[in-house]
Amino acid sequence: MTDQTSQPVIINSRDLASLLEPLIRRVVREELAQVISRRPGIFYLAPDSPLHDDMVEILNRKIQGEIRLYSQTEIWGE
Repeated sequence: MTDQTSQPVIINSRDLASLLEPLIRRVVREELAQVISRRPGIFYLAPDSPLHDDMVEILNRKIQGEIRLYSQTEIWGE
């Protein structure tokens, strides 16, 4: 029988940064996509840039119902 109690996880700052970086990048991409969709003339990304490609992919996945973007309130409880 295994112990089901939670144990604290100790992680160094470098490992924490490597875990958080992809999440932060994704949130930034999603926020930028929302800004662009609301005010298309205010922001421009070169079509051959990696961020543009990522944002197009996110938009297409959202249109197909494969992802759900969370609101600021849902994420941060603000």
